[in-house]
Amino acid sequence: MGLDEESFTSGEKLKDEEIKVDKAIDRQTQSKQDQQKQQQVHKVSIKNLEAWFGTKQALKNINLDVKEKTVTAFIGPSGCGKTTLIKCLNRMHEMTPGAKAKGQVIIDGLDIYDRNIDAVIIKRRIGMVFQKPNPFPTMSIYDNVAAGLKLNGIRDKQLIDYIVKESLEGAALWDEVKNELGKPGMGLSGGQQQRLCIARALAMQPEVLLMDEPTSALDPIAYSKIEDLVHDLKKRFTVIIVTHNMQQAARVSDDTAFMYLGELIEHNATKKIFENPEKELTERYISGKFG
Repeated sequence: MGLDEESFTSGEKLKDEEIKVDKAIDRQTQSKQDQQKQQQVHKVSIKNLEAWFGTKQALKNINLDVKEKTVTAFIGPSGCGKTTLIKCLNRMHEMTPGAKAKGQVIIDGLDIYDRNIDAVIIKRRIGMVFQKPNPFPTMSIYDNVAAGLKLNGIRDKQLIDYIVKESLEGAALWDEVKNELGKPGMGLSGGQQQRLCIARALAMQPEVLLMDEPTSALDPIAYSKIEDLVHDLKKRFTVIIVTHNMQQAARVSDDTAFMYLGELIEHNATKKIFENPEKELTERYISGKFG
C-alpha cells in the first residue's frame, strides 16, 4: 500500500505540473493574441518622432498609437507642437523651408518616412482640413470637390459625379448645395466652406483625416455641425483633431493626448484624461491653472 500511495502522490504532483505548464502556455498564447489584436486596431503608430524648424526643436521623441476608426484629440497650450505633429503625419511639415523631421509614422505597417515612399501617395491616404476654410477661390462647389480627382488623372465624368455627391453627403453638405453646384465655393457661409473643404478631403478617399482646429473660425451653429460631423466621420475614418477647446475634446474624442513644450505628456482615454489624469501637469492644464 505504501508504494501505491507514493505512486499516487507522484502522479498527482506530475498532473499538477502539467496543469501549470498548460496554463502558462495558455497565458502566453493569449498574450500573443492580445498583442496581435492590439497591433491590428492601431491605424497609426508614431515612434520616436522629432521635428525642427531650422535649429529650433518643435517635437521631442513623440511615441503614440492611434486606434482605427476613433477620434483622437490633441490638446495643449499654444506653441506646444500640436499642429506641427499632425503636419508630420502626412509629411506636410517638410514642405516648410528649413523644417525637418525624423522618426517613424507607421500607417497599416507602412512607414511614411521610408525613403522609397512617394509623399504624394501619403497625402492621398491621409487627408487634411485646416483651421481656416480654404476653398479654391476661382472654382465652383463641384470643382472644389473634384479638383483632386482630376489632378490625379481621373477623367470619367460619371465616376467624378458619383464621388462628388458621395463626398458632399459625407460632409453633411449635399442637401444644402445640390442645386447650386455650379456656384462659387467662396459664396458659401464659413461653416459651409469648412464642410466643403472636408468634402474635398473625403473625395480622395483617405484612411486618416487630420483636422487642425476646424471650428475655431466658425459661429456656434456651424461649430456644432462640424462636431456632429466628426462623430459621423469616425464610422468610416480614423480622425485626429487639434483643438484649443477642452470642452470640444471632451465631446468629440475617444482618446486625448496632452502636449506641452513639444513633448507628449499624457495620452489616454478621454474620460480618464479629464476625470483622473495620471500626470500632475495634465491635471493643472485641465483645471485651467495654466494655458
